[in-house]
Amino acid sequence: MKSVLLSIVAALAVAPLAWADDVTVKLSDVHLCCDSCVKSVDKAVATVDGAKDTCDKTAKEIVITAPDKATAQKAVDALTKAGFFGTCTDPDIKVNASTGAKGDKVQTLKVEGIHMCCPKCVKGLNAAVKDVPGLMTNNATKGAKVIVFTGDFKDSDLMDALQKAGFTGKIIAD
Repeated sequence: MKSVLLSIVAALAVAPLAWADDVTVKLSDVHLCCDSCVKSVDKAVATVDGAKDTCDKTAKEIVITAPDKATAQKAVDALTKAGFFGTCTDPDIKVNASTGAKGDKVQTLKVEGIHMCCPKCVKGLNAAVKDVPGLMTNNATKGAKVIVFTGDFKDSDLMDALQKAGFTGKIIAD
């Protein structure tokens, strides 16, 4: 009986240490317009063993819980790869903002990997880029894998506008 009681006490004493190791990070200002966006976030985070997410569409926030910072970083990387972008509350977790933009003036720019699951995503993208100086058109549609932007604009202005709205992607060469 004493050994069972000691085992229970020992297990309870160690349990808070396991919980204390969990890392929680929040990404703010992420484009989350619909349940499909949330499902896409869930799918991206699920590719990282040990990471979990909770989305708040109204607040445009994603909370990631992971057993350690390395796993949390992998989950954030999976989100940017899936076309989502935001500001992270943990300075040790870096949101990859590299898009391939060089600050060059361009007439045509192809961008892949922007999250476009529904017409609201398309509307959100169009609202985000409407004030980019010199940008004239884009061919964004639901489910688009590559979006072509045309006009006479700086690639960095376009990509900055997208990231400010919670989207991201990578510029691809012709």
